[in-house]
Amino acid sequence: MRNRLFVLVALAMVVAPLRAQKSASDRLTLKDIFELEWGADPQIAPDGKRVVFERQGFDIMKDNTKSALWIVNADGADLRPLLDPTRQAGSPRFSPDGTKLLFVASVDGKSDIFVRWMDTGVEAKLTHLAEPPRAIAWSPDGKWIAFSMFVPDDPKPFVTLPTPPAGADWGPPVQYIDQVQYRFDGRGYLRRGHAHIFVLPADGGTARQITDGAWDDGAPVWSPDGAAIVFSANRHADADYEPNNSDIYEVAVTGGAVKTLTTRYGPDNDPVVSPDGKTIAYTGFDDRHQGYQVTQIYLMNRDGSASRSISAKLDRDANDLAWSRDGKGLYFQYDDQGDTKIGFITTAGVTSVLANQLGGLDLGRPYGGGSFTVANNGRFAFNFTTPDHPADIAVGAAGQPVVRLTRLNDDLFEHKTLGSVEEVWFPSSFDQRKVEGWIVKPPGFDATKKYPLLLEIHGGPFANYGARYATELQLYAAAGYVVLYTNPRGSTSYGEEFGNLIHHDYPNHDYEDLMSGVNAVIAKGYVDTTNLMVTGGSGGGVLTAWIVGHTNRFRAAVVQKPVINWYSFVLTADADAFFTKYWFPGMPWDNQEQYMKRSPITYVGNVTTPTMLITGAVDYRTPSSEAEQFYEALKLRKVPTAMVRVPNASHEISAVPSHMMAKVAYILGWFGQYRTGSGTPLTP
Repeated sequence: MRNRLFVLVALAMVVAPLRAQKSASDRLTLKDIFELEWGADPQIAPDGKRVVFERQGFDIMKDNTKSALWIVNADGADLRPLLDPTRQAGSPRFSPDGTKLLFVASVDGKSDIFVRWMDTGVEAKLTHLAEPPRAIAWSPDGKWIAFSMFVPDDPKPFVTLPTPPAGADWGPPVQYIDQVQYRFDGRGYLRRGHAHIFVLPADGGTARQITDGAWDDGAPVWSPDGAAIVFSANRHADADYEPNNSDIYEVAVTGGAVKTLTTRYGPDNDPVVSPDGKTIAYTGFDDRHQGYQVTQIYLMNRDGSASRSISAKLDRDANDLAWSRDGKGLYFQYDDQGDTKIGFITTAGVTSVLANQLGGLDLGRPYGGGSFTVANNGRFAFNFTTPDHPADIAVGAAGQPVVRLTRLNDDLFEHKTLGSVEEVWFPSSFDQRKVEGWIVKPPGFDATKKYPLLLEIHGGPFANYGARYATELQLYAAAGYVVLYTNPRGSTSYGEEFGNLIHHDYPNHDYEDLMSGVNAVIAKGYVDTTNLMVTGGSGGGVLTAWIVGHTNRFRAAVVQKPVINWYSFVLTADADAFFTKYWFPGMPWDNQEQYMKRSPITYVGNVTTPTMLITGAVDYRTPSSEAEQFYEALKLRKVPTAMVRVPNASHEISAVPSHMMAKVAYILGWFGQYRTGSGTPLTP
């Protein structure tokens, strides 16, 4: 029997059912979540004529994500399944000559690497692995395959206990923990072991491990001659305490000593070797222990010498590098003012934009994310999104318009009216700095009427929202709300100075940014100022809790997966060595005032706003104990409150469709309970 969503509520208080009218038939509904589809991991063939991608969607019977491999011509013709669409498969990778395709599929619960001959459709299973393969990559000559895989470690027991008698049940074994990082959100308590690199003949055989040691080695990247593999890793003795100090390494395919190519203090990641084998491009920065530091593109000689940045003038985070065929520059992606772009940068540092609106893989909220690949002729394929649809597949090339190849949700959206999305800029009341946001208007919006306003705040805090599809925000709009989402100070995609306005100062003046956004929408004349609502998750949950401790202008609030007490958070979260080093000036016992003045729990005595908490039961990023502290404090103060605990949910509380559906329903239910006037929200 499937788990249900359990709710902790006050003894004398129950979350009221939605006091709602019947849903309008042309509006998005909760159950429509199960109908959504999106295109992921687009892989363009070397000749640029076809694209293979993961066509993903939700399984309403199993409440999870399903993924099948589909193929489409670069002109949009002949869209069809490449494999049986009921077969779970992913990670497609064309061979260098385009005649074969690697992919990963599960058989009897175990993931292995398969190869498919594109002309005949014949396929073969190449591996019998004990652990799932990651980051599979063809060698340049197509004769070898490299991949990363977890290698378990079986340490000597700390103690020896008597063996239970036959048939006895002594329960699960006791866990002995001595790691700095012993659990991780979404993975639970960590198994002992490390990720290492393997190589495998392309016609099958035994995979051979070529790296080892007490550290995790990153994705393998082949040298053009196929003799070596380059990768990123943090192989330092103090890696647990210096989580950002990774370097670039090289190892011969035959194995042997690992050569260190970079030695600076800071992250060096994502290496790619130039076509002539003489230069390595990679990303990183000189670490200054700032909360936000822009990731730049670097070039160095193959031996690690003469390292230099070529993207410093861009002042945006660069990632996902790919060399051009002629070696004169690199394709890459970056976020700029809430829009994810594909760019090209020459080796001299001259940047141009090739495409906009990459993304659409976060079905719930308008975050960035996505990927692209480039063919030998310069044509590229990528995830394409707008506020009207999740990720579809598109292709483009320098100097040519982008062509959208798929419309995976037209069968659903042709019968639905989505909320229109409008960009808005406004000055912050704190320092008049311009802040960007977006307004989602309800379907059938009439500017002469008054609508309730819902402020939805992004997490991170070093992240960004943009003009991207967002199911949760569309559902709020379908329920009759004007939705405002913004990128307050600290958001990425506006440069390092803007991102670091909250360095050791979060939350603080981002509050004024958010309130200024609310005021800017109110000034448009169509907001019912007696019905202002606020919600946000993770970093947005922090800010929501901060807001209700600093103003009572909101009718109701929903605080999702928050940090409430920074002191307890850094000692219970899954990355304590990172948070204490980058988000604070030191350990909490040495900086108690700094930790507590930025903690929403410090201001809980001011809260009068009815506030619901939502938390994942196995959230190790912002542990549920954080939400519980705020809940109990509000209970003791007799402030209307409730807590929703999502079973088996990590920090990504909307990771499965039923949880996204429940999250939206509880938020609208809470707001509907406190909303005044005759204009009650629709049930989506």
